Amino acid sequence: MSSIACKDLIDHVRYPIDEPESSLRARAVEQAEAGLAADGCAVVPGFFSPRGLALLLAEADARKNRAHYSENKACNVYLGDGNPDRPTDHPQNVFLQRSNGFVPADAFGAETISRQLYDWPPLKRFVADCLGKETLYVYEDPISNMIVNVNRPGQQFNWHFDTNEFTITMLLQSAETGGFFEYVPGLRTPDDECYDDVSKVLDGDRERVRHLELNAGDLQLFLGRYSLHRVTENLGQRDRLLLIMSFAEQPGMIGNPYRVQDLYGKTAEVHQRRAMPKDGLLD
Repeated sequence: MSSIACKDLIDHVRYPIDEPESSLRARAVEQAEAGLAADGCAVVPGFFSPRGLALLLAEADARKNRAHYSENKACNVYLGDGNPDRPTDHPQNVFLQRSNGFVPADAFGAETISRQLYDWPPLKRFVADCLGKETLYVYEDPISNMIVNVNRPGQQFNWHFDTNEFTITMLLQSAETGGFFEYVPGLRTPDDECYDDVSKVLDGDRERVRHLELNAGDLQLFLGRYSLHRVTENLGQRDRLLLIMSFAEQPGMIGNPYRVQDLYGKTAEVHQRRAMPKDGLLD
């Protein structure tokens, strides 16, 4: 591993996130808060320094051959099984093709800069401030707490909801064309699956769909538990690589064993004592 301080991985001139009293940090937090309040999505553009981006990309690129590609290539938006008690056109029974892969968290040891950045307290504090959270904890899932989403040419990650309320993503390499992030903000609530609205999107209604073109080095904060979202097909000739970091409001949070097995091809012993999300939404 190259020797580099975590603060030097980011554009520290623009984003001195380890300096609590910095006006530049406060401005970045305010802008993120505004984006999240508006539609559940905020982008911190050019978050990484050129060297930091190059190093993080090198780590992801070196591990992309360890990505797991699910045997189940079709899934519903809840990344789960269908429901025989529902009609065939119900969102739980509409299955979409999924072809992307995931490099699991255990591919990144303590010596990697990706892992050190994930464990860096100022990053967690910055994310918490942007999200308006008093405290955030490391997501204690050893398989899925820090992963890389790999979209090779011709691959996509179709419409879905996340297990976590929010996700932190860092685009390391964009597709040459295609591979766009699309989302429908606030499509469901903690108390309502809003199946009719989900069905409209699955039927092709794009009235509420937002289209986002991210650049390599951007940091994105996204409320993916409530907003349906996808990555469109990679139409270029190079891989799209996205570093994803997960945090939680409660200690001890672990991913859904079914979903972890499906997405990453394995689970760990801790999944047998999983802490469930506090809402009753489909996972």
